[in-house]
Amino acid sequence: MRFYDRNTEIEELRRIQKLAFEDYSKMTIITGRRRIGKTSLADKVCEDTPTVYLFVAKKAEALLCADFIEAINTSLGIYVPSDVTSFPAIFRMLLNESRDKRFNVIIDEFQNFIKINPSIYSEMQNIWDKLRKQSHINLIVCGSAYSLMHKIFEDEKEPLFGRQDNTLHLSTFPIDTLKEIYADYYPEYTHEDLLALYSFTGGVPKYVELFMDNRIFTKDAMIDFMIRRDSYFIGEGKNLLVEEFGKDYAIYFSILGAISSGTNTQSDIESLIGVGIGGNIKRLVEDYNIIARETPFGSKPATKTIRYVICDNFLTFWFRYIHRKQAVVEIGNFPLLRKIVSDDYTTFTGRTLEMYFRQKMKDSMDYQAIGTWWDPSDKENQCEIDIVCIDALNASKAYAWEIKRNPDKFNRKQLLFKVERLKGKVLKKCDVIPGFLSMDDM
Repeated sequence: MRFYDRNTEIEELRRIQKLAFEDYSKMTIITGRRRIGKTSLADKVCEDTPTVYLFVAKKAEALLCADFIEAINTSLGIYVPSDVTSFPAIFRMLLNESRDKRFNVIIDEFQNFIKINPSIYSEMQNIWDKLRKQSHINLIVCGSAYSLMHKIFEDEKEPLFGRQDNTLHLSTFPIDTLKEIYADYYPEYTHEDLLALYSFTGGVPKYVELFMDNRIFTKDAMIDFMIRRDSYFIGEGKNLLVEEFGKDYAIYFSILGAISSGTNTQSDIESLIGVGIGGNIKRLVEDYNIIARETPFGSKPATKTIRYVICDNFLTFWFRYIHRKQAVVEIGNFPLLRKIVSDDYTTFTGRTLEMYFRQKMKDSMDYQAIGTWWDPSDKENQCEIDIVCIDALNASKAYAWEIKRNPDKFNRKQLLFKVERLKGKVLKKCDVIPGFLSMDDM
């Protein structure tokens, strides 16, 4: 699949590269979940200028340095003695070489140095502070372990705190990019196909690429491709998260499994799994950025009416079906698992259709606030509006949207009743316009 999107990020990275080459060395951090395209973006920006790519594999520092020396000799033509076994020594040589030369250095999976030799960060800090203004390296540091990268660069107690010139956090492809990709690869796609692509991948570039490069374009083909023996996707959830969570991954997996299946309040999750999870929930939100707190639109910041949602569509899918049905996976009964996914598909994508339209509204920049609203006093959860948003230019103008896969299930009278409740409790000074969206509006 060709390179898509990231125009804003490319423009910023090229701006910084120009400054590094003309003035003095700059450091940029690119973060984001695994498979989001950090390395591809860095490669794209650096493709026409001298560049060395250094991947921090989990091996002894001496062995890692041997790999780095070969890469530097090959890519930059810079001689580094083969007996150098310290990364800080290599880093110092690169900065010294760039006094007269201009080149890019991409360090991928930068957080892995923590497990190889944590003192590398303090030594890098010392070298960078001394030599950066006499050198011309465009240093791009990539990392996918969100919690570790945040700690390395955002914790004021850490040596590299504040050393970056900019930080780019990559998000998933926007809706319009998914449509552009489909237009290039499969122009006859249906709304169902588009919803399936969004629901299964969430716009993560690697997953979209796997479907496109394997000519997997339709909803049914996607399910068959994902749910089969030796599928890339079967082990993907575990591969993504075990390193983040470490030895405590089991409790986090239990929490995410519960949320993916609709158990979304802390008390209900604790009742389901039988242990207190307050600290784990906090870390999933603040340290790992995997789940988000959802409160009724317009509620006060201190509200205790909170439910939790997984921020990542693929992880929602993986925990709902792969993790939850691990016994079926273990015995290799993939026909049964495909049937489970297919039978539940309409229910699953009913929720992701709401997320689709919410994302589409965010991408449009037409609104200053977007959320969902439910009446906390309604214990049966019947009084809920899927999307509530405030106009970007007129704060007294709001919209209340009901989302249904099937237009025949829309009840306008019921929506009008909910809107009156919303106005009475939250948006008393707003003109609230009711609306309805279905798959026909994608």
